[in-house]
Amino acid sequence: MERRRRPWQLPVWHAVIWFGFGSVLLAVDVPLVLDAAVLPAPHWARLLVLAALCALHLARDTHPVPALIAGQPLLLLDAAMGLSLPALLAAGDLLYSAVLNGPRRASRVLLGAAFACVAAAAAVSLTIGKDLRDSTLYFLTFAPIPMLPVWWATNVRRQREAAEAERARADQLAHIVELDRAAAVQRERAAMARDLHDVIAGHVSAVAIQSEALLSRADGDATARAVLRSVRENSVAALTEMRAMIGLLRSESPDALTAPARLRDLAQLVGSARAAGLDVAASAEVGELPAAVDLSAYRIVQEALTNAVKHGGSRAEVNVRQADGRLVVEVVNDVPAARERGDGTGLLSMTERAAAVGGALSAGPRGGRWHVRADLPLEES
Repeated sequence: MERRRRPWQLPVWHAVIWFGFGSVLLAVDVPLVLDAAVLPAPHWARLLVLAALCALHLARDTHPVPALIAGQPLLLLDAAMGLSLPALLAAGDLLYSAVLNGPRRASRVLLGAAFACVAAAAAVSLTIGKDLRDSTLYFLTFAPIPMLPVWWATNVRRQREAAEAERARADQLAHIVELDRAAAVQRERAAMARDLHDVIAGHVSAVAIQSEALLSRADGDATARAVLRSVRENSVAALTEMRAMIGLLRSESPDALTAPARLRDLAQLVGSARAAGLDVAASAEVGELPAAVDLSAYRIVQEALTNAVKHGGSRAEVNVRQADGRLVVEVVNDVPAARERGDGTGLLSMTERAAAVGGALSAGPRGGRWHVRADLPLEES
């Protein structure tokens, strides 16, 4: 397994490398950048200043501006002893990090300060230089000290911000494309639902009404009445299936176009509940059901078993049967006494599903067990 790198490891190694590199430069006695010592100091004093500057690198990523401010007295102290290259490089890295990782306002202030330092270096070079050649050498020596890290960090920051802006723009375009696609699909589904409702459903409804009228006026011909009765039953069943399909097409759910679940998939649902640790005994004695009733019954059983698993039940019994033109769905499960409550969204969802097909649902504790019972009509009223 790959070990995750701790956030503090990179700054620590950064500080160690800077201190090691600066120590080597001091050990080989690299010439001073500015040999105008006000406070002559031994070698170990420069090492202490360098160590303090490198310790500030631990906060270069998290608090870059405070680290830069805290490093200025140390840099001035080193300059008083004679400005050394290691201290100058360590302070320049703090300046680079403050421009790159600091707030946008601080970055702009530091950029302006760098330009001011360049202008001051030009003025000082013209003042102390004996001629134009000396002034130019002084300017080229001191002007890049603040300008190079600021210029470099500014360019890196602009490139990073441009990349982030492009990434955000790509995400927005992808989101817009997805919204357009979803809107187009929804418009097509709405058009299909409208055609089904206005055209096909109207014709099928007319067949059902006319066959019912003929049944009420037909003579004693048993064959004709049987045919008319079959035509009416089939047309009413087709209307029920069509209304369920229209509801699916008008739904904004992303998986509404998938095949609706049916009670024939009850074994798979029970298997999932058993896999979650619930001991389920199921029995279903049903024939051909209207699509809307079939789907509602399946979802009620699914929600009841989900609640049983969620509330710590150990055993559940599922019984689905037809009786007197109705589909009766019963789910009984053990549940701890502390869980004998029914105020969640699951019961509301089951109640709405039962009401959508003209049925009723009751749920509550009874004898230490939780009972859910749904009565769903099989014929359209």
